[in-house]
Amino acid sequence: MPTIYAKIPARLKHEFFDEIVRGKAFRLERIVSQGQSTPQGEWYDQKKDEWVLLLKGSAGIRIKGKKRVVTLKPGDYLRLPARRKHRVEWTQQDAPTVWLALHYQNQKKE
Repeated sequence: MPTIYAKIPARLKHEFFDEIVRGKAFRLERIVSQGQSTPQGEWYDQKKDEWVLLLKGSAGIRIKGKKRVVTLKPGDYLRLPARRKHRVEWTQQDAPTVWLALHYQNQKKE
């Protein structure tokens, strides 16, 4: 039986993206980080909504226009509506940070 923690390298030079399943309206992926962050001055600005769940490790997410960095620890999740600019400020340096990211098209506009 597969496990979400399988095949995680001991050291990661770059973030690791692994698509788990894709449907007509969604994509679920595992992301593994270790010390990576979004390059300075860059922002994610995605066309689809994203829901992320942090499974292992820790990370800091900055949402454009907000003063505070959101700190995520295992079990924490965050919903990022389409076009909400955000960036990864930091991920845990000494151990892998494992995320689940669901990218989907929201049917209801907020």
